[in-house]
This record gives sequence, C-alpha cells and structure tokens, in this order.
Amino acid sequence: MLDTLTIDVQPTTASRLTALDPANMEFGKLFADHMLSVEFTGGEWQQPRIVPYGPLAISPANSAIHYGQAIFEGMKAYRQADGSVALFRPLDNWRRLNASAERMAMPTIPEDIFMQGLRELVKLDAGWVPNMSGSSLYIRPFMFATDGALGVRPSETYHFGIITCPVAAFFTKPVRVRFEQQYVRAAPGGAGYAKNAGNYGAAMLPSKLAQQEGYHQLIWTDASEHQYVEESGAMNVMFVLDGKLITPELSTSILDGITRRSVLELARTWGVPVEERRVASREIIEGLAAGRLTEAFGVGTAATIATIATMGYGGQDYDLPAPTESSFARRVGAALEAIRTGNAADTHNWMVAV
Repeated sequence: MLDTLTIDVQPTTASRLTALDPANMEFGKLFADHMLSVEFTGGEWQQPRIVPYGPLAISPANSAIHYGQAIFEGMKAYRQADGSVALFRPLDNWRRLNASAERMAMPTIPEDIFMQGLRELVKLDAGWVPNMSGSSLYIRPFMFATDGALGVRPSETYHFGIITCPVAAFFTKPVRVRFEQQYVRAAPGGAGYAKNAGNYGAAMLPSKLAQQEGYHQLIWTDASEHQYVEESGAMNVMFVLDGKLITPELSTSILDGITRRSVLELARTWGVPVEERRVASREIIEGLAAGRLTEAFGVGTAATIATIATMGYGGQDYDLPAPTESSFARRVGAALEAIRTGNAADTHNWMVAV
C-alpha cells in the first residue's frame, strides 16, 4: 500500500462536453471526459491515475473474460441547489464493492483510493453533472481480473476503475413486471448479494423473454419454490400492504441496495410501519385482489423509484391502483430528490461534497 496517496491527473486536451445534450441523455451512452484507473500488482494497489476516457488493453486470455472475476457498483452525483456537486452515500457503495470483492476472491479497495479518486474524478468532470430535474451523473466503479493466463484460480492482478455518464430519469412512466417462476437469478449461498457481472449476464435471457411479452422487468422469486419475492430486475422491490411498507428481507441471494436502505430509513423516520420478511407472490396477488395492496415499486440507483402499474402472475395481468400525490412511492421519491439536490435538510448525513 502506498504510504501517501497521490493521484496522477492527466487532463484531456479534447473535451467532449459539447456533445452533451441535457434534453436527450440516454443512459450509459455518453461518458464524461476522464476515468480513474488503478492497477493491483505484486500484492498491492499502485498509484491511482485519472486519465482521458478511452479503451483498455487486455490479453485475449484475460481471466475475467474466461472465469468471471468482475464486479461493479452504481452510484450518483447530484447538482446542488447552490450549483455545487455532491455524492449520495458513497461510503456505502465502497463497503458494498468490497463485500462483492471478498465474495469473488478479489482484493478490497482501500477507502482513500476509492474516495479520493472518486472525488477528484467528479470534481474534474463537474461540468458533466446535469442540473435538470431528475438528472444526475451516474458513476460506475468496477474491478476485473487482468491475469493473461488460463487456469481456474483467482487472478494475481486486477484493474479498478471509475467511469461516469450524465443521465436523465431511468423510468418516466409506471412499469409492467412479471413474476419469474422458471428461471433463477440467484440461490442461497451463491453470489446474488454481490454485484458481480455474472449475475446480470445470467438474467438477460429471461429478461429478454419477458420484454418480448410486453413487460419492462421481472420480479425474481426464490430458487427452490419459485414463490417468494426476491428482486425486480436490477432493483429491490417494495409493497404497501395493509398500510405497511413490506420488502423481502436480505439474504445471500438479494442485493443490499443503497436506495433500499434509504427508503426504509425515511419510512421509519416518518413513522410508517416497515416489515423486512419473506414475501410470497400469492400474498401479493391476493392482497391486490382484496384491495389491501395499494402500491408496488422498485427501488435502485438507476431508477431511484419505479412505480409498478401491472404485475403478471400465472399467465394473467393484475393492474395496481394509479398512484396519487399522497402515494408513499411518490412522497419518498420526492424526498430523496430534495435531499440529493440540496433542497431539503440532509438529516441522515447521506451527502458528501465534492
């Protein structure tokens, strides 16, 4: 480990900022000018560098490609009411990245490398942080194995990087989802709680099939009985049932979402009853039919809050009541947006200035 952290900054000589159209931002398409790059060799992390965004050179025998040692995070920076820029709960993302690294037999990232590298990168590219309502700078920390040799074993070398891209609201309308009761996202004891690349690759076929049927996302169910709710697509999922906010309890097959944590903390602050427990798909459908289920929504970094309009179950679609201004999902979404943009007091100390 470096005794004193210094970051080698190489500013671009050809900014692409003029290509940014704040009114037409597609998620993950246009990246900011710079990226953070750090190599792990000889058993320690080397000096971090901030360099112009561009391709990485890897061996065709790269062990991440062949054996899947690749993890990532998703987080955001927000333009504040006073024009400055702040990060939302970055230390929670750092801790979760390291939990993923440990599960995948990868080295953990020291806090100073993550936080100082992140802040200097976002500060350098602060002009890329949009200020339109619902917009933000999406931040993608990632790490992958870089050994150029075949063999099923943990790599001895790794690359850690951070790239960023300006984004608008992910879902602009309520979404249609379907309970998945054939394919499995993750099983107990597996790596479902880690943000490793393989989890997402394995989910693409069933997600594609659902999209062909007219759904935006899946609601994943448990691996053994296919009855208990786990996640919704790339989000955690929550329900308002009998006036209570209900969400599946965390396990080795469910991601510990940062937005999930934030919504639950706000709900408890507001005095809303919260239950983290097993949630059966039948309970949700029966509650909807009886008028006891009033809301269902996904929560995640990309979407923040994604209201669910329709749920498919057993070959039949079930429509949920249209959200109102007093709906919990709308209120908590507005509260999060106000905190993140500096328009409301940050009583939970979630924001970190750049």
